[in-house]
Amino acid sequence: MRSILVSTGNFISSIFDFFYPPFGKYLKMNIRLYRYAMSGSVNVVFGWVLFYTIYNFVLAHRTLDLGFIMISSHQAPFVITSPITFLTGFLLQKYVTFTESDLRGKVQFVRYLLVFGVNACINSLGIEILVNYGFYPTPSNMIMTIICIIFSYISQH
Repeated sequence: MRSILVSTGNFISSIFDFFYPPFGKYLKMNIRLYRYAMSGSVNVVFGWVLFYTIYNFVLAHRTLDLGFIMISSHQAPFVITSPITFLTGFLLQKYVTFTESDLRGKVQFVRYLLVFGVNACINSLGIEILVNYGFYPTPSNMIMTIICIIFSYISQH
């Protein structure tokens, strides 16, 4: 399984690297930062598309009734997409961005989980506030994602 993940990571890296020259030359961005930005951007857009699809087509704006708990129509897509984007984001960071890291996978996983958990709380609370003030759920998710990206960037530096 690890060899498949490494091979896939190398393939994705080669696609990202194909588009690197303009960024490296004009933005003075090193390859690691570029891969970090590309991995994050791909995962964010993937999350937005997933959120939109689940909200509009799978749940069709309905509350999700799990029998023991009901999740509002604007929180349910976030709850459903979070584990998926967590996994894809972690795999992209591990096998595309930080391939030369000496940290064990478990340590990387726990660190990523902690940052993701804080961002998930901020995102969920923000979506709730924005929707209650009249914003649509998908743009609310996008706004909160951007706020979380800024928060993560600032907190990591």
